[in-house]
Amino acid sequence: MIEITDLRSDTVTKPTPEMLQAMFAAPVGDDVYEEDPTINTLEAKAAAMFGMEAGLFCPSGTMTNQIAIKAHTEPLTEVICDITSHIYQYEGGGIMFNSGASVALVHGERGKMTPAQVEAHIRPDNIHYPPTRLVSLENTCNKGGGAFYTIDEIAAISEVCKQNDLALHLDGARVFNALVASGDDAKDYGLYFDSISVCLSKGLGAPVGSVLLGNKAFIKKSRRIRKVLGGGMRQAGYLAAACIYALDNNIKRLAEDQRKAKLLEEALLQTNYVESVLPVQTNIVIFKLNQKYNDAAFLQALAEQNIKASAFGPQMIRFVTHLDVTDEMLAHTINVLKSL
Repeated sequence: MIEITDLRSDTVTKPTPEMLQAMFAAPVGDDVYEEDPTINTLEAKAAAMFGMEAGLFCPSGTMTNQIAIKAHTEPLTEVICDITSHIYQYEGGGIMFNSGASVALVHGERGKMTPAQVEAHIRPDNIHYPPTRLVSLENTCNKGGGAFYTIDEIAAISEVCKQNDLALHLDGARVFNALVASGDDAKDYGLYFDSISVCLSKGLGAPVGSVLLGNKAFIKKSRRIRKVLGGGMRQAGYLAAACIYALDNNIKRLAEDQRKAKLLEEALLQTNYVESVLPVQTNIVIFKLNQKYNDAAFLQALAEQNIKASAFGPQMIRFVTHLDVTDEMLAHTINVLKSL
């Protein structure tokens, strides 16, 4: 029987035996008392990597994003983000529910906003408008097909924020994919962002966890918000150990995921049922079907060959490569794509 190839997301990865060994060997304590040594190590390690002062371990990237938004805003203020942003599209309306904040939506290019677009969406000082407080970027841009901001693009948006006294947050759901593709230095991010959410449960292969980064005062405030949201875990060092292992061992290999995504792109462009493919830059492949297949029929045809993928809008399909996609699985998928 053909092994299942799961291209729905890079969140589906399983811990490797080596990662499990690191988890079982982790020293732990009570993190609400800030006494879990493995969590403390992870938070310090992630902060140092990105040139930030401190970190806060959380169960998910949604939680780190929502904590950051609440810490940076007050009710009746506003957040600027791209209309495709995860914080707007896929976090359950959390900006309104958790922070009571409004959202100014920018129609960027593949999820990326320009400095001019950000500046154009800053509210004037007028009683009719919610004051702008925060700008949020996403790297890589999920709905943009894995497009990413370079450090120079980030610096230009940061300058707009500084000139207008706005905080700048990064939803770094796949930030390491962006760094591997761009060659930028993670430490430089600390020069421009007031907060960074670093997800470790996607391409890096940890089973659970994200780290929120910022200065010490911001993290102290965020720790209180995490408690209110129910994110104060106890002996969670077992999870943090997996994240440390991921940071130590699984960053450089992201280039392999991105190589496989390019091969999928090449195969799709040679078919007669694909109308277009968003240019592949990292590990996400988004393509539009023509009238030969509707998305449900296409996904069913893949499923019959033990391949899982995600619908991503009308006639749109998403593949995501990750460490559990082997060369054999990739070859099988390409053969199936050619045969449909």
